[in-house]
Amino acid sequence: MPALKKIALTVTSAALLSGFVLSPAAAADKDKSDDKQPKPPSTMSSLGGEQLGKAGTQVNLGPGAPVLPKKLTGRSWIVADAENGDVLAAHNSHWRLPPASTMKMLFADTVLPALQPTTLTHKVTGSELSGVGEGSSLVGIKEDHTYTVHDLWLGVFLRSGNDAVHVLSEMYGGVPQTVSAMQKHAEELQALDTRVVSPDGYDAPGQVSSAYDLTLIARSGLQKKDFREYAATASADFPGEEKKGKKRDSFEIQNTNRLITGDIGVDPYQGIAGVKNGYTTHAGNTFTGVAERNGKVLLVTVMNPSAEESHAVYKEAAHLLDWGFAASGKVTPVGELVPPKSIDTGTATGGKGAAPAAGADQGSGGQAEAAHASAASDGSSGVGIALAIIGGLLVFLAGGVLLVNRRWPLTGLARRTPPTPDPAEPAEQAEPAASTDKS
Repeated sequence: MPALKKIALTVTSAALLSGFVLSPAAAADKDKSDDKQPKPPSTMSSLGGEQLGKAGTQVNLGPGAPVLPKKLTGRSWIVADAENGDVLAAHNSHWRLPPASTMKMLFADTVLPALQPTTLTHKVTGSELSGVGEGSSLVGIKEDHTYTVHDLWLGVFLRSGNDAVHVLSEMYGGVPQTVSAMQKHAEELQALDTRVVSPDGYDAPGQVSSAYDLTLIARSGLQKKDFREYAATASADFPGEEKKGKKRDSFEIQNTNRLITGDIGVDPYQGIAGVKNGYTTHAGNTFTGVAERNGKVLLVTVMNPSAEESHAVYKEAAHLLDWGFAASGKVTPVGELVPPKSIDTGTATGGKGAAPAAGADQGSGGQAEAAHASAASDGSSGVGIALAIIGGLLVFLAGGVLLVNRRWPLTGLARRTPPTPDPAEPAEQAEPAASTDKS
């Protein structure tokens, strides 16, 4: 054999051998890297079904069911039918994690019914803004300026404004009372993984929730007309600075939910109707969304994806929604979203009475008129706003289709004529440039 050929074979063999030798080392390095990632607890709640208490991905594929999306990196996620409560698939759904601004869903579900009418005005004091966390996402509320409750809720839902949360909390009776009421309401909803420390979701020791709980909370909030309309609003005008002798200016605010407004690398999701995104240093990116397609309404929650790509939380949520719509009717549920304690389901585990939070369509109308219509694109922003909220979904929202478990024996909750409008984050931080909202 020629010497040159022998050398070539020797080099090739050595390269192949080194590949075999190095591959286990590379795998070990990868394993070590994986070991640095937090692991779910060995024991989690099994509320809603035994499979939901297991670590890892839970799905029961039937004939013709699509496989789950690849490269899902969320530490925890869930896909559920918003109407009948079936959980179609889940991943560590009871893992108790920092929620960031998705905690604002519980804040709104708790406080919205008490602060009526939304035309009520309030003059802001400096003390009401003093407790807002450093680096928080803000809508831009100013001391000694007057705002309506409606204005403040737009600040909460669209800009995830912790300043708006603190003012509304003071109107409710103060931050401690608000936190206590939120915790009590979470327990009523059976969101038992949730511990409330701050009303805005700002990072605080011991403040946790779970993908399962956030989905329960969103489902409850969507029973309320005001909640639905705020959550689906893409952009609105917010009061600016008051200047003596001059008409008060306003400025436009846009929803930080990128599946509604879109952004570079993220298209508005067809059929999206909210509900809330969040970001903090400890929570990472979090998101709960609701979408409707062909009469099917799904809820999805994704917590802290590890993917480094921009807007990963929205992309993974969108992939899960796509999968859920395609898989509906082709999978066996891995569990269910349980009803509130006080709902009488007619089963042995059901409570007595009716839960106002889940059983009544609460809140006043007229929000959509004051805000920019979500179905229209906003030429001034250059962003394709709410292509997601198509005509059929607007009917779904305005018509008061309540996302209740059909097993709840509640009457009078069918589709009905839209009501007549009323007259008249750290944030915690602001999200990093690609995904702003510091709870």
